[in-house]
Amino acid sequence: MIRNILVFIAAGLFSLVALAQNTSWPAPNRPITFINPFPPGGAVDAFGRPLAKQLSTQLNDSIVVDNRGGAGGTLGAAVAAKMAPDGYTWLLGAVHHSIAPSMYTNLSYDITKDFEPIAIIGSVPHVIVVNPNKFPKNDLKSIIEEIRKNPGKYNYASTGNGTSQHLTGELFKMNNKLFITHIPYRGTGPALQDVVAGQVDMMFDTLAGAAPFIKSGQLIAVAVASNKRSEAFPNVPTAQELGISNFVVSSWYALWAIKGTPKDIVDKMSAEVQIALASPEIKERWASMGATVPKMTRPELTNYINQEITRWREVVKQSGAKLD
Repeated sequence: MIRNILVFIAAGLFSLVALAQNTSWPAPNRPITFINPFPPGGAVDAFGRPLAKQLSTQLNDSIVVDNRGGAGGTLGAAVAAKMAPDGYTWLLGAVHHSIAPSMYTNLSYDITKDFEPIAIIGSVPHVIVVNPNKFPKNDLKSIIEEIRKNPGKYNYASTGNGTSQHLTGELFKMNNKLFITHIPYRGTGPALQDVVAGQVDMMFDTLAGAAPFIKSGQLIAVAVASNKRSEAFPNVPTAQELGISNFVVSSWYALWAIKGTPKDIVDKMSAEVQIALASPEIKERWASMGATVPKMTRPELTNYINQEITRWREVVKQSGAKLD
């Protein structure tokens, strides 16, 4: 009798284990959420939403992009950090998350400890753009000489204090020992519009943001901050070509898992993301924004993010950049 009971219990346990092993991710009718910690319509949306759509098709499941904007992406990241690590919530983020630890003193999360990077989903180099009527000559060396001769006369716009556009400008100033006044805006649109209107002299924006104004001739691109010229703008030289060293800057966008997400789910999502990024639809869309996808393993990506945190910490320290 006792033996029969034990056999029955063992059979039941075996069935439960088999059921668990046969449970696939994602589960039918349970949507996956990508938390985007920035407002709708921004650069993270520009990369995150097409990726989510492509992944939805591949995984045969719904992926919802949930915008939780505020405080430079830190509020949404804090929300994501508290979610269950079950594979149904992921963080869409950007280079700003490597800057935030140096700009915000009381973060309730740690991007290196509370999340696991999956992939950089896109990277766009920064470009130096100027209003066509603001400088005597619109080439980089002449612009640097003009600013150096007139300290404090010129200014540059950014998308806000502590953003990559702001700190790229500070890096440029530091490297070339220049005094340019920083004018922060609330977003890319207003900043670019004021550079076009001549209210501000120049900007260190992403190529994706500035591209329409460069194409229309409303802004002049004097140099891209990358190792090689952009395929979208092959006539624009790199800063390195023009003798400006140590000025390689990009705004990159990434997907993170919540720390503790099961390895098989992380591996599955990682593989699916790579398939999505290689799809013709995504490649064509990224090319139109001047974006590339760096080839990195997940350990290499972890190292890269740590290097970015260190890099921007030094820029913040040396420049004295503050949020207020």
